[in-house]
Amino acid sequence: MASSRFSLRFPFFVSFLLCSIYHPVLCDDQEDGLLQSINNYRTSLNLTALTKNDNAECLAGEIADQFKDQPCTNSTGSNTVPGTETQFPNYPSLLAKCHLNVSNTRDGALMPACVPNLDPSLVLTNFTQTQYSSNLNDTKFTGAGIGSDGNWIVVVLTTSTPEGSFVTSEADNSDYNAAKLTDKNIGLVYSLFLLMGFLFML
Repeated sequence: MASSRFSLRFPFFVSFLLCSIYHPVLCDDQEDGLLQSINNYRTSLNLTALTKNDNAECLAGEIADQFKDQPCTNSTGSNTVPGTETQFPNYPSLLAKCHLNVSNTRDGALMPACVPNLDPSLVLTNFTQTQYSSNLNDTKFTGAGIGSDGNWIVVVLTTSTPEGSFVTSEADNSDYNAAKLTDKNIGLVYSLFLLMGFLFML
């Protein structure tokens, strides 16, 4: 009897386990795909490709998290009228979470877009066929970080100058990499606890 209960529940558990482990990977694939598409766009304009910047990616993720509860409208994201962008009073703490500060990010560009279900073709046009295209066409930008949450995706562009490099000190960078590794392991640890609980219930 216990064996039949196990055989009935096990496929559902394995599906849940795989979804909980691989969901962040799917998000990463989507963000990497957007960076590749943006680089294809830049290449078509004879511009250099943007390199992935982990610190900018961290900030993009934090900003996307701030936007996640806002609905998509005709006046949000890439449709925002210049000068009316959302201001975050906690912006310094968002920078600090990524071991950044205003002095090494001021020349960067922050570009949030809201696209229902983050449809890849619509996401790309929200950057290449809107006011954001002027940033993507600008040769001063050399790197990018991308983060998403819900219907929101944020691209942060970086420069090769100290004021836009998004470079942290070595000590801060090693702490950030350790924290990033820990975050990736949380899903695995959580899933292992679920597995142990599931097996205990049998």
